[in-house]
Amino acid sequence: MTQDRTGFDASDGGLDTDFRKSERAAYKSDTGLTEETVRLISEDKDEPDWMLERRLRALELYDQMPMPTDWPGQPDLSGVDIDEIVPYLRPDVDVEDSVDDWADLPEDIRDTFDRLGIPDAEREALSGAGAQYESEVVYQNVQDRLAEKGVVFCNMDEAVQEYPELVKEHFMTKCVPASDNKFAALHGAVWSGDSFVYVPEDVTLEMPLQAYFRMNSEGIGQFEHKIIVAEPGSEVHLIEGCSAPHYGSHNLHSGCVEVFVGEDAHVQYSTVQNWSKNTYNLNTKRAIVEENGTMEWVSGSMGSKATMLYPASVLKGRGATDNHITIAFAGEGQDIDTGAKVFHAAPDTHSTIESKSIAKDGGRTNYRGLVHIADGAENSSTSVECDALMFDAESTSDTMPYMEIQEETVDVAHEATVGKLSDEDIFYLQNRGLDAEDAKQMIVAGFIEPLTEELPIEYAVELNRLIELEIDGSLG
Repeated sequence: MTQDRTGFDASDGGLDTDFRKSERAAYKSDTGLTEETVRLISEDKDEPDWMLERRLRALELYDQMPMPTDWPGQPDLSGVDIDEIVPYLRPDVDVEDSVDDWADLPEDIRDTFDRLGIPDAEREALSGAGAQYESEVVYQNVQDRLAEKGVVFCNMDEAVQEYPELVKEHFMTKCVPASDNKFAALHGAVWSGDSFVYVPEDVTLEMPLQAYFRMNSEGIGQFEHKIIVAEPGSEVHLIEGCSAPHYGSHNLHSGCVEVFVGEDAHVQYSTVQNWSKNTYNLNTKRAIVEENGTMEWVSGSMGSKATMLYPASVLKGRGATDNHITIAFAGEGQDIDTGAKVFHAAPDTHSTIESKSIAKDGGRTNYRGLVHIADGAENSSTSVECDALMFDAESTSDTMPYMEIQEETVDVAHEATVGKLSDEDIFYLQNRGLDAEDAKQMIVAGFIEPLTEELPIEYAVELNRLIELEIDGSLG
């Protein structure tokens, strides 16, 4: 039995995320970010004038903003050189709005996602799937029963053409404006691909939707944009996975997610990211939650050279709820800076943040969080729990919670624990028949259980398997 460099046996259907295919491009922009590049991207997509205008405004903002460098303990971003990044690459596949039959994809692209398990996951558990390769969505499938319920699940390029008023209302306006930060502005100028989800009032989707992103080429940026609109009384769960192979030069991932949770609606957004260790992962994700709505963020961050990711929720309506469950894993040479932000802007709002981090071989994890309870948001509550597990004395884990409490009648709790993998615990398990590696993996599996129990079984298995490979050093 042979294993590739990711540690998966190629014959047993394991998840191999480090393989790469030869680059195939119908259109590839020059490196760097210029007005000409932005106009060419918009022209290649045949976009309406209003979208081009938003792109050009975002470019202006990007040029005006400095690189973020003043956050205490933030990852080093000196390796991010936009002048060396290809911001847009459209694969050479003849699809106008993306194909809806897996067999219609070119063999090499289909093989890429076959090896990542996308078709099996969809057939066995999912009601719809979208797969993004480089800058474009190349596969989008929605079951008939979704369409019958009035649900829209399509790629963003199609949404711009077919649902312009909905997109114009929600795209980088009130949730994540391009002025939010430098990488949001970069994203607004060169975004491409991802999904648009619209769930009508009182419609419940019992099975999750899925999106998968694959960055195959060296030195490119991926800037996918996702919009989720859940009308009052609706319910939807979307799962996202991401990967990229390892190259000698740096890749950049700077996506954006905007979620709109209507009154009494419920949205769960789950993501398992396994970027290669030369990728800078710099995302902006945010939700606006109306009265009695519920937003749930479930995320696992592995891989990447550096990650800065802080999903945020604005609890705008009375009784709105927000829950975060996150896990981060950092190995040698990795700086994983993750956390959560919650803004309590109305009375009787509630939030919980549960963060788990693991560091080994000198890696660094950091929880960076913000909870803001505004004046007038009486009877609101928040609970923040941060747990860190370190494998060795060379690894580090920091906790940087920040609380802004402007209202007196609130309930605020915070707890943080940091611990080292105990030799005594390993010895105890070894005495009961486990070897040292199995003992470590069992301890870690118990540590991350609050996250995995929130995922469908096939994703929980994948996440546990990825962490096992990180522990034994097989993921490169």
